[in-house]
Amino acid sequence: MKVAVSACLLGESCKYSGGSNRCERLLEALRARPDIEVIPVCPEVAGGLPTPRPPAEIVDGEVVNDLGESVDAAYRAGVAAEMVRLSPAIESGELAAAVLQSRSPSCGVHEVYDGTFTGTLVSGRGLFAQALAAASVMLVDASEV
Repeated sequence: MKVAVSACLLGESCKYSGGSNRCERLLEALRARPDIEVIPVCPEVAGGLPTPRPPAEIVDGEVVNDLGESVDAAYRAGVAAEMVRLSPAIESGELAAAVLQSRSPSCGVHEVYDGTFTGTLVSGRGLFAQALAAASVMLVDASEV
């Protein structure tokens, strides 16, 4: 069984700020299940974005950073690259789920920031979460672990 996991949750320093969102509860749960193969994913890095990078939010369907620059093409390229990488596991039914970082414009499962850069959350999914859901992959928000 395989599970895709946001790399930042595994402790990789790929978060926009340069840090990670290391989640000890998730790491403990994964250690307790040696039958699970973890596939680290990060659409932002896969799309060629640097770490650190300016924060980005979805504004009218387009990913824009807080400097007002569109980074949508890089986000979408990263989503496409990660989906291609995961497609054998998705198509074979081996990918049981994806555990994704909350609120991210790529990985948000239930909520994302509203595009005003004020910390306001709205219902919705990040671009990668949308693509995974369209491929019928079960999504788990990191806060649900």
